[in-house]
Amino acid sequence: MKQVFSFLMIAFLSTTTFAQTTWKVDPAHTQVSFGVTHLGISEVEGRFNEFDGSITTTKDDFSDAQYEMTIEVPSIDTGIEMRDNHLKSADFFDAEKNQKMTFKSTSSERVGEGKYKVKGDLTFHGITKPVTLDVWYRGTVENPQNGDVISGFAISGEVKRSDYNLGPDFPEAVLSDKVVIDVDGEFKKQ
Repeated sequence: MKQVFSFLMIAFLSTTTFAQTTWKVDPAHTQVSFGVTHLGISEVEGRFNEFDGSITTTKDDFSDAQYEMTIEVPSIDTGIEMRDNHLKSADFFDAEKNQKMTFKSTSSERVGEGKYKVKGDLTFHGITKPVTLDVWYRGTVENPQNGDVISGFAISGEVKRSDYNLGPDFPEAVLSDKVVIDVDGEFKKQ
């Protein structure tokens, strides 16, 4: 009886493993950006140019998806070198000591057709906090040029600078505490 049970467990685990699909981010067709309000009157936007990410799922509609993203903090780019250097300094990201920002999902809840609330842990600047992101699964297509199967996602959310001790010497009148995060891109089926 133990042998039959062991065989059934191995068969079940093998089926589960094979049914799981991993999708890797395509950096050439993905943007990781952020926005913060300056002096209460204008939006300053930037992006991170170096990142890696994956989505793992067993369902075609991504309703059970697990999301992971790693961002290289020194790749921050606002289009102004002086500002980028200041953001990399100990006043903000302290990028020399804190080179990576990571997100790992803990749950996903369907809230509409192709739309999900994804909860997870965001870690940067040495601090981990739970965040909730809005995920819009835009669909899956086959690239006619090379046959790759690609899924598109728009991911957005908000975090507070104060939760991560980011720029503590800059009051909200100078820089909003709220930072908007946007990831818009493509993930290739592996």
